[in-house]
Amino acid sequence: MSKINLAHRLNETVKELSSEKSLQGLFHQYRDGNPMPSGKTLEEIIDLSRSILFPGYFGRNSFTTQTLEFHLGVRAERLQRMLAEQVLAGLCFADTAEEQTAEELECERCKAEEISMKVIETFPEIRRVLGTDICAAYNGDPAASSKAEIVSCYPVIKALSSYRIAHELYKLNVPLIPRLITEIAHSETGIDIHPGAQIGEYFTIDHGTGVVIGATCIIGNNVKLYQGVTLGAKSFPLDDKGNPIKGIARHPIIEDNVIIYSNATILGRIKIGEGCIVGANVWVTKDMKPKTKKYKREKIDKLDLEFNNGTGI
Repeated sequence: MSKINLAHRLNETVKELSSEKSLQGLFHQYRDGNPMPSGKTLEEIIDLSRSILFPGYFGRNSFTTQTLEFHLGVRAERLQRMLAEQVLAGLCFADTAEEQTAEELECERCKAEEISMKVIETFPEIRRVLGTDICAAYNGDPAASSKAEIVSCYPVIKALSSYRIAHELYKLNVPLIPRLITEIAHSETGIDIHPGAQIGEYFTIDHGTGVVIGATCIIGNNVKLYQGVTLGAKSFPLDDKGNPIKGIARHPIIEDNVIIYSNATILGRIKIGEGCIVGANVWVTKDMKPKTKKYKREKIDKLDLEFNNGTGI
C-alpha cells in the first residue's frame, strides 16, 4: 500500500471527524484565556484540601504543632489560587457567549476569587462534620482499631471529604467543577455521591463500593449504608416535546437513624422514616413508616439483631 494512499485515507478520516455533522453537541470551542477545567489540577486541589482538613494524614508532614499554623496558611493560600482558577474555568465553560469583553472576564475572575474564598471559609465546619462521620464509621465497625485507621484507610472519608467540598461549590452555583470533584472521588473509591445531595452528620458507608446517592437525595443524621446501596430515581416525566423535565425532586428522603444493608435499592421521591432498617437486596419504591423493617427474608431479622449487638463484619 502506497504512502500516498495512506495519506489520502487519513485526510478523508480527519475531514469527517472535523465536520459539523460529526461534531454536533460534542465539541467545546476553546477560547483564548478561558481553558477547560483540569481534572489533574482538581485532583491536586482535592489532595491539598485533605491535607488542610486532616494535617498529618495527607500531604507532606514535615511540620510540628509549633509550625502547623504556618504550613496550613501556605497550603490554604495555594488552594485559594488553584481553586479560583478552576472555578473561573467552570464559569467560562458554562458561558455560551462566543466572546467575552475584558470587563466581563474580569468580573468573572473576581467572582471566582470570592467563591473560592467562601468555600475555604467553610473548611472549619466541613472538618467538624467530617469528624462526626469519622466517629460514625469507627463506632459502627468493630473491625476498626482506631479513628486514625478510619481517616487513613476508609474510602468513605475520602468520598465524603470530596463530596462535602463539592457540595459547598454546588450551593454557590459553580458549574461543572462540583460534579468533576465527586466523579474523581467516584473513580477513587467506588462511591458515587452527587454534589447536590444533602447529607447530615454522623453519616457512614461501610465498605463503600457501588454506592450511588442521587442529586436530590436528602439524608438525615446517624444514617449508615452498606456497599451496593442505590438511592436513585424512577423514570421521570417528559415535557410535551418528549424531553426529560429537569430540576424536580426525584430521589429518596432518608430520615435520622436509618440503616440500609448491602445492595438495597430505594427509588423515587419516597420517605424512609426515622429508625427504619432496610435489609439486603431489598427493592423499595414506597414510603416506610418510622421504626419499621423491610427484609427480603424474615430470617434476616436475627442477623440484624447480631449486627446491632456489634458482632457484624
